Amino acid sequence: MLTITTLIYSIIIGIVQGISEWLPISSKTQVLVVSQYLLGLTFSQAYTFGLFMEIGTIIAAITYFRKELVTLVRALLGSKNHADRKLLIYVVVATVVTGIIGAPLYLIADSLTGVTIGIPMLIIGIVLIADALIIRYSRKKKEQGGRIRKFNDLKMKDYLLIGIAQGISALPGVSRSGITTSTMLLLNVEPDEAFRLSFLIGIFAAIAAFGLTIVASHANVAAGLASIGISGLVIAIATATIVSLFMIDFLIKIAGKSKIVYVTAALGLIALASGSLYLIFGL
Repeated sequence: MLTITTLIYSIIIGIVQGISEWLPISSKTQVLVVSQYLLGLTFSQAYTFGLFMEIGTIIAAITYFRKELVTLVRALLGSKNHADRKLLIYVVVATVVTGIIGAPLYLIADSLTGVTIGIPMLIIGIVLIADALIIRYSRKKKEQGGRIRKFNDLKMKDYLLIGIAQGISALPGVSRSGITTSTMLLLNVEPDEAFRLSFLIGIFAAIAAFGLTIVASHANVAAGLASIGISGLVIAIATATIVSLFMIDFLIKIAGKSKIVYVTAALGLIALASGSLYLIFGL
């Protein structure tokens, strides 16, 4: 039976997942910490539960990027459209590389009892602040006639680098959206394109992570479900889905505006602050 306490905990976990998934602070790490505190899970159980909670963000991303997913289906069915085929190649290459890099890292992390997760956040924070400076420089360069890269300008080597970056995010403390967006910004990709392309391939990485979680860590999943219950899980996922839809829309819209320089710098400061707190408190 769903109690008031479980209801509140479920909503809190859903909000944490829905917000942190799209910020450079590693959603699985935030859910890990919150579920350890609220649900009394062990490190490995909470880490697995954090990946399992991505169901909500998967649903939100599929809903938001439904047109792009239709494009991928068209390409799979043999569309001769160059743009459709290029998007499919990007998604496939980045996802395959992510799996090759990420699966072993997940299995290693899943066997640990605790790790220092602050250092990756500090690194991402520094990179994001550097990204803000790059965006500012790129915008000035564009105003002077310079060219900023769009998706059509990306090559196979770019897909590989993005896939590697996303694979590394399987480690606790590494934000998937933070590291992939940062990689694309460092590749001089237009900010709104970087956010859109990062969030799009995140759908397939999250689905793969969810599947791997079920197969490799079913005992930890069962422990998480037992602590919150089916009703609590449904509420947490629904909350994460709703919050995620707002976050995706906000970040992509703001990325196309001049304020993205300040937003990216702010995200970097958030990552630095989070990493510092984790190191200070020995998490």
